[in-house]
Amino acid sequence: MDKKKFAFTRTNYILIAVGMAVIIIGLLLMTGPNSTEEQFVEDIFSVRRIKVSPIVTLAGFLTIIAAIMYKPKKEKTGDEV
Repeated sequence: MDKKKFAFTRTNYILIAVGMAVIIIGLLLMTGPNSTEEQFVEDIFSVRRIKVSPIVTLAGFLTIIAAIMYKPKKEKTGDEV
């Protein structure tokens, strides 16, 4: 039987899953207490929420883009001329 040709390989799917996990981690880093009208919480301006989390989330998106663009090297067989 012929081997079916898929758009992505197993490596692509693994890299996409890693990228999605990194994005989820970045979004979880953004969470925290919120301010109300009665009480102001200064944690909304923490370095983790303002700088680290967006960088981690962006890294996840870039990982997914790289995973989509990744193309494995073709294996040479003796049959090809």
